[in-house]
Amino acid sequence: MNPKQLQKLMKEAQRMQEQLQNQMLELKVDAASGGGMVSVQMDGNKQLLSIKIDPQAVDPADVEMLQDLIVAAVNEAGRKVDAALNSQVTGIGNDLLGNLG
Repeated sequence: MNPKQLQKLMKEAQRMQEQLQNQMLELKVDAASGGGMVSVQMDGNKQLLSIKIDPQAVDPADVEMLQDLIVAAVNEAGRKVDAALNSQVTGIGNDLLGNLG
């Protein structure tokens, strides 16, 4: 690969990295647990944006169940962020490899 091709490839990689960072900022995923009793929204940086709890899930005699539902919903949102970002990174990687050929 000659230096001009390498420079072009590096610029393209930088552009794609910036594109991915923008997509991470815009990404929002929703997840729920307990049949929708607890739902959360998370961004691409895995920051919890919101949490909604169905009043029926609030049982003072069983706070542990509510805690477990919250943990499950947050963990599911994290998995969804990972899956979305992996998909985007794979697509960008394929685009970059296509530019090599």
